[in-house]
Amino acid sequence: MKNENEIAIQKLNDIDIPYETKRQILKDLSKPYFEMFLYYECAIKEVETKLEILDKEYSMDSELNPIDSIKSRVKSLESIIDKLIKKNAPFSIESIEKNVRDIAGLRVICNFPEDVYKIRNGLLKQDDVTLIEEKDYIKNPKENGYRSLHLIIETPIYLSTGKKLMKVEVQIRTIAENFWASLEHQIHYKKNINYDKDIIDDLKKVAEDSAKLDLKMQQLKKRIYDVTEKED
Repeated sequence: MKNENEIAIQKLNDIDIPYETKRQILKDLSKPYFEMFLYYECAIKEVETKLEILDKEYSMDSELNPIDSIKSRVKSLESIIDKLIKKNAPFSIESIEKNVRDIAGLRVICNFPEDVYKIRNGLLKQDDVTLIEEKDYIKNPKENGYRSLHLIIETPIYLSTGKKLMKVEVQIRTIAENFWASLEHQIHYKKNINYDKDIIDDLKKVAEDSAKLDLKMQQLKKRIYDVTEKED
Protein backbone atom coordinates (compact mmCIF):
# COMPACT_ATOMS: atom_id res chain seq x y z
CA MET A 1 0.00 0.00 0.00
CA LYS A 2 1.38 3.41 -1.00
CA ASN A 3 1.99 6.09 1.62
CA GLU A 4 0.82 9.70 1.27
CA ASN A 5 4.15 10.92 -0.16
CA GLU A 6 4.19 8.24 -2.84
CA ILE A 7 0.63 9.12 -3.84
CA ALA A 8 1.53 12.83 -3.99
CA ILE A 9 4.59 12.17 -6.17
CA GLN A 10 2.47 10.02 -8.50
CA LYS A 11 0.07 12.96 -8.91
CA LEU A 12 2.98 15.22 -9.93
CA ASN A 13 3.59 12.93 -12.91
CA ASP A 14 -0.05 12.99 -13.96
CA ILE A 15 -0.42 15.34 -16.95
CA ASP A 16 -4.10 15.85 -16.19
CA ILE A 17 -3.42 17.42 -12.77
CA PRO A 18 -3.64 21.26 -12.95
CA TYR A 19 -0.48 23.33 -12.42
CA GLU A 20 -1.74 25.00 -9.23
CA THR A 21 -2.55 21.60 -7.73
CA LYS A 22 0.95 20.33 -8.51
CA ARG A 23 2.41 23.49 -7.02
CA GLN A 24 0.48 22.91 -3.80
CA ILE A 25 1.58 19.27 -3.72
CA LEU A 26 5.22 20.35 -3.95
CA LYS A 27 4.73 22.90 -1.17
CA ASP A 28 3.13 20.23 1.04
CA LEU A 29 5.94 17.77 0.34
CA SER A 30 8.69 20.29 1.09
CA LYS A 31 7.09 21.92 4.14
CA PRO A 32 8.40 19.39 6.72
CA TYR A 33 11.97 19.95 5.46
CA PHE A 34 11.68 23.74 5.59
CA GLU A 35 10.38 23.37 9.14
CA MET A 36 13.27 21.07 10.03
CA PHE A 37 15.86 23.59 8.85
CA LEU A 38 14.05 26.36 10.72
CA TYR A 39 14.21 24.32 13.93
CA TYR A 40 17.95 23.81 13.51
CA GLU A 41 18.45 27.53 12.89
CA CYS A 42 16.55 28.21 16.13
CA ALA A 43 18.74 25.69 17.96
CA ILE A 44 21.86 27.51 16.75
CA LYS A 45 20.48 30.80 18.08
CA GLU A 46 19.76 29.19 21.46
CA VAL A 47 23.29 27.81 21.84
CA GLU A 48 24.93 30.93 20.42
CA THR A 49 23.13 33.05 23.02
CA LYS A 50 24.33 30.74 25.79
CA LEU A 51 27.92 31.07 24.56
CA GLU A 52 27.74 34.86 24.29
CA ILE A 53 26.43 35.09 27.86
CA LEU A 54 29.26 32.86 29.11
CA ASP A 55 31.77 35.02 27.26
CA LYS A 56 30.49 38.18 28.94
CA GLU A 57 30.35 36.54 32.36
CA TYR A 58 33.95 35.27 32.22
CA SER A 59 35.23 38.62 30.92
CA MET A 60 34.02 40.27 34.14
CA ASP A 61 36.53 38.24 36.16
CA SER A 62 39.60 38.51 33.95
CA GLU A 63 38.90 41.56 31.74
CA LEU A 64 39.59 39.24 28.82
CA ASN A 65 36.92 37.61 26.69
CA PRO A 66 37.66 33.90 26.35
CA ILE A 67 35.84 33.76 22.99
CA ASP A 68 37.38 35.46 19.98
CA SER A 69 34.57 34.63 17.54
CA ILE A 70 31.65 32.29 16.88
CA LYS A 71 30.70 30.94 13.48
CA SER A 72 27.61 28.89 12.72
CA ARG A 73 26.07 26.97 9.88
CA VAL A 74 23.21 24.64 9.06
CA LYS A 75 24.34 21.70 6.94
CA SER A 76 23.04 21.84 3.38
CA LEU A 77 20.46 19.34 2.14
CA GLU A 78 23.06 18.02 -0.32
CA SER A 79 25.48 17.26 2.53
CA ILE A 80 22.70 15.63 4.54
CA ILE A 81 21.82 13.39 1.60
CA ASP A 82 25.50 12.43 1.13
CA LYS A 83 25.68 11.42 4.79
CA LEU A 84 22.50 9.34 4.57
CA ILE A 85 23.85 7.55 1.49
CA LYS A 86 27.13 6.74 3.29
CA LYS A 87 25.14 5.29 6.19
CA ASN A 88 22.77 3.48 3.82
CA ALA A 89 19.90 5.22 5.64
CA PRO A 90 16.51 6.16 4.14
CA PHE A 91 15.59 9.73 3.27
CA SER A 92 12.97 11.02 5.71
CA ILE A 93 12.71 13.56 8.51
CA GLU A 94 12.90 10.78 11.10
CA SER A 95 15.95 9.23 9.46
CA ILE A 96 17.73 12.59 9.19
CA GLU A 97 17.15 13.40 12.87
CA LYS A 98 18.36 9.93 13.87
CA ASN A 99 21.40 9.57 11.61
CA VAL A 100 22.76 13.11 11.12
CA ARG A 101 23.71 14.77 14.40
CA ASP A 102 25.72 17.72 13.08
CA ILE A 103 23.09 19.51 10.98
CA ALA A 104 23.30 22.51 13.29
CA GLY A 105 26.92 23.46 13.94
CA LEU A 106 28.82 26.15 15.80
CA ARG A 107 32.56 26.76 15.77
CA VAL A 108 33.79 28.63 18.82
CA ILE A 109 37.24 30.21 18.49
CA CYS A 110 38.90 30.83 21.85
CA ASN A 111 42.00 32.85 22.67
CA PHE A 112 43.87 30.33 24.84
CA PRO A 113 43.77 26.56 25.46
CA GLU A 114 42.41 27.02 28.99
CA ASP A 115 39.52 29.05 27.53
CA VAL A 116 38.42 26.06 25.45
CA TYR A 117 37.71 24.00 28.56
CA LYS A 118 36.31 26.98 30.46
CA ILE A 119 33.67 27.43 27.74
CA ARG A 120 33.08 23.69 27.51
CA ASN A 121 32.49 23.34 31.24
CA GLY A 122 30.30 26.44 31.46
CA LEU A 123 28.10 25.22 28.61
CA LEU A 124 27.67 21.69 29.95
CA LYS A 125 26.82 22.90 33.47
CA GLN A 126 23.57 24.40 32.19
CA ASP A 127 20.60 22.27 33.18
CA ASP A 128 18.97 22.39 29.73
CA VAL A 129 22.10 21.18 27.94
CA THR A 130 22.74 17.43 27.68
CA LEU A 131 26.05 16.05 26.41
CA ILE A 132 25.45 13.34 23.80
CA GLU A 133 29.02 12.81 22.60
CA GLU A 134 32.45 14.34 23.16
CA LYS A 135 35.65 13.94 21.16
CA ASP A 136 38.72 15.73 22.47
CA TYR A 137 41.18 16.13 19.60
CA ILE A 138 43.19 18.64 21.65
CA LYS A 139 44.30 16.15 24.29
CA ASN A 140 44.28 13.39 21.64
CA PRO A 141 45.09 15.00 18.26
CA LYS A 142 44.21 13.26 15.02
CA GLU A 143 47.00 11.53 13.14
CA ASN A 144 47.41 14.52 10.78
CA GLY A 145 47.81 16.94 13.71
CA TYR A 146 44.22 18.29 13.82
CA ARG A 147 43.24 19.71 17.21
CA SER A 148 39.76 20.72 18.34
CA LEU A 149 37.17 19.82 20.97
CA HIS A 150 33.97 18.42 19.47
CA LEU A 151 30.70 18.24 21.40
CA ILE A 152 27.32 16.93 20.33
CA ILE A 153 24.77 18.41 22.70
CA GLU A 154 21.01 18.34 22.98
CA THR A 155 19.10 21.45 24.00
CA PRO A 156 15.47 22.54 23.71
CA ILE A 157 13.91 25.16 21.50
CA TYR A 158 10.52 26.56 22.49
CA LEU A 159 7.80 26.69 19.86
CA SER A 160 4.12 27.66 19.99
CA THR A 161 3.37 23.93 20.02
CA GLY A 162 5.74 23.23 22.92
CA LYS A 163 9.32 22.23 23.61
CA LYS A 164 11.41 20.39 21.00
CA LEU A 165 14.82 18.86 21.76
CA MET A 166 17.47 19.55 19.13
CA LYS A 167 20.99 18.23 18.61
CA VAL A 168 23.79 20.71 17.92
CA GLU A 169 27.47 20.16 17.21
CA VAL A 170 29.81 22.59 18.96
CA GLN A 171 33.48 22.70 17.95
CA ILE A 172 35.73 24.64 20.30
CA ARG A 173 39.33 25.44 19.42
CA THR A 174 41.96 28.14 19.81
CA ILE A 175 42.91 30.80 17.26
CA ALA A 176 46.10 28.89 16.47
CA GLU A 177 44.25 25.59 16.08
CA ASN A 178 41.70 27.23 13.83
CA PHE A 179 44.44 28.86 11.74
CA TRP A 180 46.01 25.47 11.10
CA ALA A 181 42.71 23.65 10.48
CA SER A 182 41.42 26.29 8.05
CA LEU A 183 44.57 26.36 5.95
CA GLU A 184 45.04 22.59 6.07
CA HIS A 185 41.49 22.23 4.77
CA GLN A 186 42.21 24.64 1.91
CA ILE A 187 45.43 22.84 1.00
CA HIS A 188 44.22 19.29 1.46
CA TYR A 189 40.67 19.29 0.16
CA LYS A 190 40.85 21.80 -2.68
CA LYS A 191 43.44 19.79 -4.60
CA ASN A 192 42.71 16.34 -5.99
CA ILE A 193 46.20 14.96 -5.43
CA ASN A 194 47.91 12.45 -3.17
CA TYR A 195 50.42 13.95 -0.75
CA ASP A 196 53.86 12.49 -0.23
CA LYS A 197 55.10 11.68 3.26
CA ASP A 198 57.19 14.84 3.55
CA ILE A 199 54.16 17.10 3.06
CA ILE A 200 52.09 15.10 5.55
CA ASP A 201 54.93 15.22 8.09
CA ASP A 202 55.41 18.96 7.57
CA LEU A 203 51.69 19.67 8.10
CA LYS A 204 51.78 17.65 11.32
CA LYS A 205 54.91 19.51 12.45
CA VAL A 206 53.19 22.87 11.87
CA ALA A 207 50.24 21.65 13.98
CA GLU A 208 52.64 20.70 16.78
CA ASP A 209 54.37 24.09 16.53
CA SER A 210 50.98 25.81 16.72
CA ALA A 211 50.16 23.87 19.88
CA LYS A 212 53.45 24.95 21.45
CA LEU A 213 52.72 28.55 20.48
CA ASP A 214 49.32 28.27 22.17
CA LEU A 215 50.88 27.14 25.43
CA LYS A 216 53.62 29.77 25.25
CA MET A 217 51.08 32.56 24.77
CA GLN A 218 49.02 31.21 27.67
CA GLN A 219 52.12 31.22 29.89
CA LEU A 220 52.93 34.80 28.85
CA LYS A 221 49.38 35.89 29.66
CA LYS A 222 49.68 34.36 33.12
CA ARG A 223 53.02 36.08 33.75
CA ILE A 224 51.64 39.45 32.65
CA TYR A 225 48.57 39.13 34.85
CA ASP A 226 50.61 37.93 37.82
CA VAL A 227 52.82 41.04 37.53
CA THR A 228 49.73 43.30 37.19
CA GLU A 229 48.09 41.79 40.27
CA LYS A 230 51.24 42.34 42.35
CA GLU A 231 51.43 45.98 41.27
CA ASP A 232 47.78 46.50 42.26
